[in-house]
Amino acid sequence: LSPGAKMGLFTFIKVMMILFNLAIFLGGGALLGVGIWVVVDGESFFKVFGAISTNVLQVVNVSYFLIVIGAILLILGFLGCCGAQKESKCLLMLFFTVVLIIFIAEVAAAVVALVYTGLAETLLTATVTPLLKDKFGKEPSLTQIWNVTMNELHCCGLNNYTDLTGSPWLSKYHSYPAPCCAGKEPPGSSSLLPCFLQGCFDQLLSEIRKNSGVVGGVAAGIAALEIASMVVSMYLYCRLDEK
Repeated sequence: LSPGAKMGLFTFIKVMMILFNLAIFLGGGALLGVGIWVVVDGESFFKVFGAISTNVLQVVNVSYFLIVIGAILLILGFLGCCGAQKESKCLLMLFFTVVLIIFIAEVAAAVVALVYTGLAETLLTATVTPLLKDKFGKEPSLTQIWNVTMNELHCCGLNNYTDLTGSPWLSKYHSYPAPCCAGKEPPGSSSLLPCFLQGCFDQLLSEIRKNSGVVGGVAAGIAALEIASMVVSMYLYCRLDEK
């Protein structure tokens, strides 16, 4: 390519890098805002989005997940946008390094999920069960998420209703939540038959498997964008040397 063509290509890629990372920055800000909204007023959030809330994110406190992801995207967008705009080698290299670390972590997580599925399920149970006992009925966002989950999937707790035994909810209301019993006689009384004794674990796994193709496609798309981002940032970095 002629020097003019090379300069034109450099300018085009620089502008695309700025726009792409500006979109990432705005997206990160949106996710951060939603996460903060869930923390501050989780009830109003799930009144709006409760109908689409039956998914894998329900097993954890979605608010903090969104805040972490939003913050990471904000940082990435800032580094990429400013690095390209200011033609800063330091910021471009920092952007490349952060994306590379995230990419490696995602690949490692995918390998662990595929190879150690049983271990992942054990860890999930070991993490979520004590969380329900300690926080259900005490932390509004977690309580709302699980009430919606149990109501949509017709189940109770992760393993069964005993996951909620000793929870702040039970201490406060002296009864299991309505989704566990469909408004009928609660566990602990003379009859358990009207209640949903099965836990949500199998249903959640079924939901995950049902959407695994979509999740895999999204993950592949994200990985492709990350690779493209690293290639572009390294191209700009190397071209700055030539300039």
